[in-house]
Amino acid sequence: MSALLGAFMAVLDIQITNASLKDIQGALSATLEEGSWISTSYLVAEIIMIPLTTWLVQVFSARRLAVWVSSFFLVASLLCSMAWSLESMIVFRAFQGLTGGALIPLAFTLILIKLPEHHRAKGMAMFAVTATFAPAIGPTLGGWLTENFGWEYIFYINVPPGLLMIAGLLYGLEKKATQWHMLNTADYAGILTMAMGLGCLQVFLEEGHRNNWLESNLIVVLGATAAISLILFVILQFSRDNPLLNLRILGNRNFGLCSISSVGLGIGLYGSVYALPLYLAQIQGYNAMQIGEVIMWMGAPQLLIIPLVPKIMKYISPKWLCAFGFAMFGIANFASGVLNPDFAGDQLNQIQLLRALGLPFVMVTLSLIATAYLRVEDAGSASSLFNVLRNLGGAIGIALIATLIDSRAKTYFDYLREALVPSNPQVAERLQLWSETLGSQQAALGKLSEMTHQQASIMAYNDAFHFIGIALGISMLAVFFSRQLPATASNASSAAH
Repeated sequence: MSALLGAFMAVLDIQITNASLKDIQGALSATLEEGSWISTSYLVAEIIMIPLTTWLVQVFSARRLAVWVSSFFLVASLLCSMAWSLESMIVFRAFQGLTGGALIPLAFTLILIKLPEHHRAKGMAMFAVTATFAPAIGPTLGGWLTENFGWEYIFYINVPPGLLMIAGLLYGLEKKATQWHMLNTADYAGILTMAMGLGCLQVFLEEGHRNNWLESNLIVVLGATAAISLILFVILQFSRDNPLLNLRILGNRNFGLCSISSVGLGIGLYGSVYALPLYLAQIQGYNAMQIGEVIMWMGAPQLLIIPLVPKIMKYISPKWLCAFGFAMFGIANFASGVLNPDFAGDQLNQIQLLRALGLPFVMVTLSLIATAYLRVEDAGSASSLFNVLRNLGGAIGIALIATLIDSRAKTYFDYLREALVPSNPQVAERLQLWSETLGSQQAALGKLSEMTHQQASIMAYNDAFHFIGIALGISMLAVFFSRQLPATASNASSAAH
């Protein structure tokens, strides 16, 4: 429970600052572009730390590492609340991401190696809460705390559960000796290439859209560095007998296919949590609290559904439940792709319930299917790869969605502008009406331009949600081609064969 609490806090802190960025930027005298690094620094540090966690557990033991990173996570949270400049906030957020990044795979690994087989499905169900409920509640909680108490409280909130988590870890995990000799045989070349590759790739994806992608020299350098580093990392891992990460498990049919699904899940989960608030803010004029109320409809119902999934798995194969979950999640995004100027919170709440219905079936079962035919000693590598791929899927999805919305909005505006000419009787009639209402022809033309831009943006958002739906459809197909769980694992709802 304590490890799961840590994972929940780590995922929550990815999203909790999003609703408060304007307040934080104002307090630190930062521009919108500069303020984006508050989130980027956390994500970069987190994605670097996730693959390192398996090796660090072997060196320091799960108990010692978990207590250390939990303690440092609390320190980093308090430092973020006391940041005096943008630079200090970026450094402290990176420190927070570095420590929080270890908490996610730690929880996943402990479920695989500590829980008996007949309890692992329940463990995965609880882990699902950290991966789905935390992103859904993050913007809501962050907005509420900022509005009522101040942005500093989005960091103070980590302290009470953090202290409880440390106490639980000290009590529940056994002491083991430190394996200092492993530092002498560590794959430092693999660590370096992995850190450079994932770090540069994350920044490339986060900042690429803001810098017009390959038109920026910085983005080109980051992309080239990421590609070269990751290629070297893969070569190193396959050439070593004791690699940092056992990439060979990607050749396992279930794990490889579910890894594809994990990328799609990241696109769907983080992409929808990115695109939906953006639509509500830009098109509907919602504030942070109103956006949070809509997002909550995806998060809160999951708390009721997730405990039921392990029970349903006794009667229906996890493979089919997972496919059903992806189908519901995908349908929800296709349903979101019919937006119009009057399509807002009330209609979206119903669609959010579809997302809430599908996600628990994916989150609980996908990990079980992926690890069904893996050895117990590969649990650490499986945990790291699975979580990195989901996070990378989210980063790739957000980058593509941001680019898609921007480019398609321009294309649709040009298309609509060609039809909106004064010679069109309907356009002439509307301009005449607005001229009388607004008092001038110039004001009427401005109103027409504004509405045309809005309609073009809405059509671009529809494309973005269709893209997410297609990614989830591919994930569903990947699950279809996976092997059924072995009888022992299926009957026990196990996570390992």
